[in-house]
Amino acid sequence: MRTILNIIWVIFAGWALFLGYVFAGILLCVPIVTIPWAIASFRIARYAIWPFGRQIVDRSKSGVGSFLGNVLWVVLAGWWLAIGHILSGIALCITIVGIPMGIADFKMVPISLMPLGKEIVSTRTGPFAR
Repeated sequence: MRTILNIIWVIFAGWALFLGYVFAGILLCVPIVTIPWAIASFRIARYAIWPFGRQIVDRSKSGVGSFLGNVLWVVLAGWWLAIGHILSGIALCITIVGIPMGIADFKMVPISLMPLGKEIVSTRTGPFAR
């Protein structure tokens, strides 16, 4: 079921959101000092294109540096990426089939606003979990 949801997700929302994160990452690579935020953007891009079967958890060792970095992230890229998630989530919720994907889109708003200090992990268990 995850694979089917991910394929539908890529077609209707994932590809555009992925491109938004990649574009933000490329722009953040231009000034050398913002490369840590670019890396976070590329990390979230991988999650944004294939979200089902993975979840976001807080890192236990993140502290004040992550908070300050997140404040800068909101100013640089987070607010317009969050708006993209909200708009595509609303559009997906218009149809009954799109409701699970719209909910997944709304769940990505917090990480689009504050990506530092978060980790993306698989929800799968067993010998074949990645």
